Amino acid sequence: VQLQASGGGLVQAGHSLRLTCTASDQSFSAYTLAWFRQAPGKEREFVGALRRSGGTAYSTSSLKGRFTISRDNAKATGYLQMNSLKPEDTAVYYCALAPQSTIVSEMYGARAYHIWGQGTQVTVSS
Repeated sequence: VQLQASGGGLVQAGHSLRLTCTASDQSFSAYTLAWFRQAPGKEREFVGALRRSGGTAYSTSSLKGRFTISRDNAKATGYLQMNSLKPEDTAVYYCALAPQSTIVSEMYGARAYHIWGQGTQVTVSS
């Protein structure tokens, strides 16, 4: 399966964006979906993950309440809704897939994810 992230752009602080992760085939539904981001000069950062059933979501506490991950397995598509954006949210955002068997403690690390999209740039101006 291949992934393509889209929906990034330039927005003002306080505004919203929705990123989309489109998979090439329905095997998407068998994986845990995650979003990561990487700002210039910084390491790739976990944003959040969602099991294939969509029932359990994991995210960093600093983003909870502003960012929401969802998925539509029938469309082989994942989403990252970002609200109340801040300049520090500026980064390249990546979607990624990990085996459903990945344990929770490993889900927060990039190494668990074997399939990655190409990234989409999000720039938030103040």
